[in-house]
Amino acid sequence: MPTDAFANRFVCDLIAYEPGKPIEETARELGLNPADIVKVASNENPLGPSPLAKEAMRKALEESHIYPDGGGWKLRSAIAQRFDMDISNVVLGNGSNEIIELLCHCFLNGRAELIASDHAFVVYKLMATLFGAKYVEVPDPGFIHDLDAMAAAITPDTRLVFIANPNNPTGTMVGQEALDRFMAKVPEHVVVAFDEAYHEFLDEAPDVLKYVREGRNVAVLRTCSKIHGLAALRIGYGLCSKGVAEILQKARQPFNTNAIAQAGALAALEDADHVAKTRAINKEGLAFYEAAFRQRGLEFVPSVANFILVRVGEGDRVFREMLKQGVIIRAMSGYKLPDWVRISIGTPAQNRRCLEVLDSVLSVATV
Repeated sequence: MPTDAFANRFVCDLIAYEPGKPIEETARELGLNPADIVKVASNENPLGPSPLAKEAMRKALEESHIYPDGGGWKLRSAIAQRFDMDISNVVLGNGSNEIIELLCHCFLNGRAELIASDHAFVVYKLMATLFGAKYVEVPDPGFIHDLDAMAAAITPDTRLVFIANPNNPTGTMVGQEALDRFMAKVPEHVVVAFDEAYHEFLDEAPDVLKYVREGRNVAVLRTCSKIHGLAALRIGYGLCSKGVAEILQKARQPFNTNAIAQAGALAALEDADHVAKTRAINKEGLAFYEAAFRQRGLEFVPSVANFILVRVGEGDRVFREMLKQGVIIRAMSGYKLPDWVRISIGTPAQNRRCLEVLDSVLSVATV
């Protein structure tokens, strides 16, 4: 008897999340030198980790035979102090993705609903399906969250609303006025999750932490994977109202974040120079691509994050053809955008190489 004959049907029917293609796998398949491959697919930091974080992690390795602090006291205390909150407001996660999963563990079931925007992070739908909940997708005109429509979609069965701001994969953001108007309409039986993985790239970020301080049922998700360059460590955190945080702490694994990740994150959060350098190279890269796309007449979505969405025609084909030349981008068919690809901002050299290969692929397509 096949395993899926007695497994949960809703799990069997899921389409697994497909991460960006690894450099090593691409090099192996194509017989290329890994050093020659440009990966601009996963919104990673092209500068790598903070030097302070690397030093802290080296020291932490010396005690890797000892279990980590299951409560993450040092890191949670530093995060709480940074945002003028209590340590009880902070929940650590194995990446901010785990905070998403914990929220679904705690608030979803077969009678519940999760609301998200069309073209939002695909993991929201995956998690809703995994927990047997109804996934309610609200259209996003211009690729921007329509918060008025999302508020109107709330029912007595709604338990979670996810607002990714800036949103992945569109790179768009909603402002303070729209957020305040939305929150004024949210009933008490709904938890609002603000997914702010790209928050640190913003010049002027809306303030959603005020909702936490007001005691609203809110979780604000942040990560060290993006601007801090610690994606391999899987370390993120949630800033939550105390009631929400207490429930999430009950659902997480006892040692869900490892000691090396905690040490690296603690140091990275203090490295303002690395953050500033990352922001600067990102702004330069966004301007480079926007100018190039305008010159070529390619439609794109102006982004405030560390990636850009551009319309190229057959996205899957463009992805495959660029991959053959050692440049890894992200096709968007999984987001119902088959004509689009997402390109992460790299170093100036990586950006130039990516554009050269994109030009060569698109020129062949138009011959």
